[in-house]
Amino acid sequence: MKKFTLSATVAASLALFAGAATAQVTDALVVEGTTISTSAPAADWLDIDQVLSGWSFRTVETRALQMDDFDNPGMIFVDQAIDDWSTVDGTEGKSCSSCHTDGPEEFAGLRAELPRWDEAQGKMMNMEDYINLSRVEHMGAEPWKWAKPRMDAMVALISLQSRGMTINVAIDGPVADAWEQGREIYYTRVGQLDMSCANCHEDNYGNMIRADHLSQGQINGFPTYRLKNAKLNSTHARFSGCMKNIRAEPFAVGSEEFRALELYVASRGNGLSAEGPSVRN
Repeated sequence: MKKFTLSATVAASLALFAGAATAQVTDALVVEGTTISTSAPAADWLDIDQVLSGWSFRTVETRALQMDDFDNPGMIFVDQAIDDWSTVDGTEGKSCSSCHTDGPEEFAGLRAELPRWDEAQGKMMNMEDYINLSRVEHMGAEPWKWAKPRMDAMVALISLQSRGMTINVAIDGPVADAWEQGREIYYTRVGQLDMSCANCHEDNYGNMIRADHLSQGQINGFPTYRLKNAKLNSTHARFSGCMKNIRAEPFAVGSEEFRALELYVASRGNGLSAEGPSVRN
């Protein structure tokens, strides 16, 4: 595994200590009878041999929270989204259930493919895009803001329908340019600490950064309930938080830059299972 050398300033700020090269977790993630793949062979274009879920890098106690829906604090937000699912909103007098009469289960498999190119819309779409498309065009309702509680909860409800399904995000065809942009962002050093996503999540996963066990930064488990801030966190909110941690000015949530980064990072997890809502530190 590649390692990078931190500057004296970064080393003093982050206090990076050597740890296990891999997560060394032997127990399996099984939730409500569904077995979830937390490791898979890496794509040949990655500089790592194996992709590992962030679940593998958490403490025994945190991992246990995700293994039982009753204990998983993220499921509280799923329950809130179920209420929103059947709530009428907008000028058309409709709710989500008005069109999707079979319930959220209609979207089984969707989370495992996102972001993806949508021919009808003529652009790359992610979960938030699809939710707001339905709200605006079908319900006549106002779009929800990204990285806000109601949006994150609905993303969690729909993502849950794909639990255990294999992540299979396309990177070619119409999304190829966005994928390349996301890859460039992933490897570009930014901020006062002069770091990139890869410095932590490719070169140093398995090491300790202060009290945190660095993972590969996979997003197959998003949205995720973070014990640190006691709420559900979206993918773009986590990107923003990471950039702030390295003293960089983050791109806007929902921006083209973060959309491209989401596509690239999602594709790095191809072969893992969809987990959301997951539990992290």
